[in-house]
Amino acid sequence: MAALGRLEPGGDIRILAAPSSGVDGGSPRITALLVVEGQTVQAGQLLAHFDSAPSQRAERQRIRVRRVNLRRRLMVEGREVARYRRLTADGAISADELDNREQHYLELQGQLHETEASLLKIEADLRNTELRAPIDGTVLRLHTRVGERAGDKGVLELGDSARMEAVLEVYESDIARVRLGQRVRISSENGGFKGQLNGVVTRISPQVRQREVLSTDPSSDADARIVEVRVGLDPAAAKKVQTLTGLKVIGRLEA
Repeated sequence: MAALGRLEPGGDIRILAAPSSGVDGGSPRITALLVVEGQTVQAGQLLAHFDSAPSQRAERQRIRVRRVNLRRRLMVEGREVARYRRLTADGAISADELDNREQHYLELQGQLHETEASLLKIEADLRNTELRAPIDGTVLRLHTRVGERAGDKGVLELGDSARMEAVLEVYESDIARVRLGQRVRISSENGGFKGQLNGVVTRISPQVRQREVLSTDPSSDADARIVEVRVGLDPAAAKKVQTLTGLKVIGRLEA
């Protein structure tokens, strides 16, 4: 029994979204997109830049300058507090004057702590002006282009190409002959790869649907009802086709 299908990553498909920015929480625009559909990427690889980066870098610089100034003021104020303590001990000034000086010192310390917390936040925000791959995988689809804001579908879809599988569309009339663990031989309908790939049936969809993979045979029934059958490829086979997501294949299920 044979069925048409396509190659897909076997792991979960990650939909990568843009970070929220601005008062209204809207997403920033993409200023640079560094990948194309079908490209394999490594975990941590830079995929895109957003237009929120310049303002975030300017804010980081402003906070850094404020931190430097507060540290200098604290150093000076610390010396003054020490001097006031000596004067108070000698009876030259009142304890109230020392208390006021110490209170001012504590206020500066609080401002410094708040500034350092703000710096940590802006560093986190700056990391969000870049989109990086969370896993090794293949870019399956781009939903947003340079100059656009990401919508509900996110920026792109990323799949784990280390575990490739074939998704076969088996006619509903044949599905009773398919079972989990059944061996399958996969070949390319149009010569996308040489030889055959081996795999086993790992999942049979409980839903009957309209076919998506159309045959090159003009007499085939485009409206036929099918059941999706997922075939996990052997490791050697998966490695051979890990850059061929979406390739049309023919699966031959052994009896």
